[in-house]
Amino acid sequence: MAKGKPGQVRTSHILVDKHSQAQALISRIADGEDFAKIAREYSSCPSKKKGGDLGFFGKGQMVPEFEKAAFNLNVGAMTMDPVKTKFGYHIIKRTG
Repeated sequence: MAKGKPGQVRTSHILVDKHSQAQALISRIADGEDFAKIAREYSSCPSKKKGGDLGFFGKGQMVPEFEKAAFNLNVGAMTMDPVKTKFGYHIIKRTG
């Protein structure tokens, strides 16, 4: 498993246009559906080809709302509320 540098996190995300759609997808994942499968099917970000994987990043590399949510998650955890940025609504899962 790849390791990032100290101070970095690894995340996957799903990006959609509507808050309601993000909520519905969070419910599906919480009920046991596969995060990567949902990302490939619904995310509007090019990362969807990799199941939403964004790789490792440090502070200052993502928009502030995304970064704050990502760094506040424990590894393996997912945001249970959509995170709104200028790009849309994100469901963020910390993977490393």
